[in-house]
Amino acid sequence: MDIDPTQPWGLAIDYAGRATLTESGHTIHVNVSDTSLSSIIGPDSISGTYSPVNVTAQFTETGEGGAVLRGTGRITIMPVGTDPVVPEPAAVQRAVAEALTDFAANAAAYIALCTRWQPDDGAEDGDGTTPDPGTAPDPDPDPDTEADPETAGTAAETGTGTPTEADADPAMV
Repeated sequence: MDIDPTQPWGLAIDYAGRATLTESGHTIHVNVSDTSLSSIIGPDSISGTYSPVNVTAQFTETGEGGAVLRGTGRITIMPVGTDPVVPEPAAVQRAVAEALTDFAANAAAYIALCTRWQPDDGAEDGDGTTPDPGTAPDPDPDPDTEADPETAGTAAETGTGTPTEADADPAMV
């Protein structure tokens, strides 16, 4: 990213601390904001220090079928002593670099996820894909095994697992 030496943060930001730039073919949204909860920039009444400033960069790329990959980066600039944070042009550059690195990592993870699935084999499982046989659970348990009589439910049980009046012990009524 090229830093604009005429701008305090290295690029032109609007009144709300936002900017948009294009880097490596991506449209990146940048936000510069302090971390205080107040709209007034001033020292904290308890600590006497100013709030740190976050510089964030974020972008998304949308692909086929609604697939979305994101890349985000955040740099936090701490105040020095009791002075407020001063603009740091390289902070935006570092946040954008982190966002591009995060995007590349997310893309690699997505590719790895996709390689674990086989192409559609025509099976009618509802989603058009079948999982890799090495990772799929056994969908058809052994039909010869019988249910444990201790845990098997009776037909007279209700959906809550409590016995109905017909199953109640006559001595308890």
